[in-house]
Amino acid sequence: MRPLPACPSLYQINTRVWLTELSTALGRRATLDDIPDAELDRLAGAGFDWIWLLSVWQTGKAARQVSLANPEWRHEFEETLPDLSDDDIGGSGFAIAAYKVHTALGGDAALVRLRERLRKRGMRLLLDFVPNHVAPDHPWLTRHPDYFVHATLQDLAFAPQNYCRMQTPDGPLVLAYGRDPYFPGWPDTLQLNYGNPATQEALIRELQKISRQCDGVRCDMAMLVVPEVFRRTWGIDVQPFWPEATRRVREHAPEFTFMAEVYWDMEWELVQQGFDYTYDKRLYDRLRGGAAWPVREHLLAGRDYQNHMARFLENHDEPRAAATFPADMHKAAAVITFLSPGLRFFHQGQFEGRTKRISPHLVRGPREPINQEFETFYGRLLDILRTPTLRDGSWQLLQCDRAWEGNGSSGDFVAWTWKGTDGRRLVMAVNYAPHRSQCYVKLPFENLGGRRWTLFDLLGTERYERDGNELWSRGLFLDVAPWTQHVFELRTEN
Repeated sequence: MRPLPACPSLYQINTRVWLTELSTALGRRATLDDIPDAELDRLAGAGFDWIWLLSVWQTGKAARQVSLANPEWRHEFEETLPDLSDDDIGGSGFAIAAYKVHTALGGDAALVRLRERLRKRGMRLLLDFVPNHVAPDHPWLTRHPDYFVHATLQDLAFAPQNYCRMQTPDGPLVLAYGRDPYFPGWPDTLQLNYGNPATQEALIRELQKISRQCDGVRCDMAMLVVPEVFRRTWGIDVQPFWPEATRRVREHAPEFTFMAEVYWDMEWELVQQGFDYTYDKRLYDRLRGGAAWPVREHLLAGRDYQNHMARFLENHDEPRAAATFPADMHKAAAVITFLSPGLRFFHQGQFEGRTKRISPHLVRGPREPINQEFETFYGRLLDILRTPTLRDGSWQLLQCDRAWEGNGSSGDFVAWTWKGTDGRRLVMAVNYAPHRSQCYVKLPFENLGGRRWTLFDLLGTERYERDGNELWSRGLFLDVAPWTQHVFELRTEN
């Protein structure tokens, strides 16, 4: 297996939806063994280092019944699939009944074979870990009811959206639904009690088992079990979980990777607790805001921070990028997101311009036409991302000066550069604004003067000739339309 670059690429796949599509094509139920080698070759050829298979673990009947019966959820499912049937509702992939591969997907043995096929192509496998809660029919409910957050009949009466009554070997108990402190509980889950050291120990053992089945985990809502958050949500004091869990997993799997879904500006805290990557929701939100200066401010952070960020424009939780951003703004946001340092995190359907988000409760997705404009754009973007300069080069945010006195539109640009160990020089510049803007981009490269330079735009076919003395003294002049993106490679004959 080749070493990971400083800035790898990840592709998230909705496993159950993917296999449903394969089942339709094959005329029988498909398992992980039926994923074609040609498809894995395509993903490897696109430059992906990681494949995240969403929802491979065993789910149970109890959580699925909640998904079938919940009217609010069902309304959402019907918006995605107007021809919805009960067979399309598999239950949430995050209401896990056991950390073993779902029997319908072929079981643990099929995952072993698929992982080996990925490894032969130089790709690593990422799977889910849900630390906060489990399904209502998880075996721990009967074997270890003390692993869960208990409550009173008064709690149930006061907040029925957060609690339920469950039958256990200890008799009927009031237990908490899994939740975060800002929303009602998830009624297809039960909340784990991190105040019980035995619960933490059991979860570490689960992680150790998972680490023998894949190369990394994406940890769902990882900040919910951090002591101050857990205490605020449940009023229970707990010991830190992640530092011990990540340390013990890496005792026997030193290269095992942890990625955190995390919000509330807790990214760096979780990096310090052992995570390799954390969601960069802050950059995503700033890009949705449509202004350049908050984006540029975010990118002022050092590489020691940025290399740990997992940068995305959509995932299974967020709305589709093609439905959220107008087309030109979408492409501008993509250039900033994926050509900046960090883990480049793409989602199945993003390249084709899909617009309908698929709930993790569903096992079938809607049929949508391919958006040729986005497919062409992302094809070029992936070509650029495969270059070693973008994976292991040196990165620098650039200054954009006013084109003339009184013109403040230079503040609408985000510009940066990558330089490879082979001397390759790339300059990215985006007018992240809904109007035409002008600026001079200050270039940090030495030996610009005394030469003629050709700027090749790698996102298109254009070439521009520039005098090196002017590039060195004033910078690269840009006068561009709204949301314009350029990825220039500088070449000279001298």
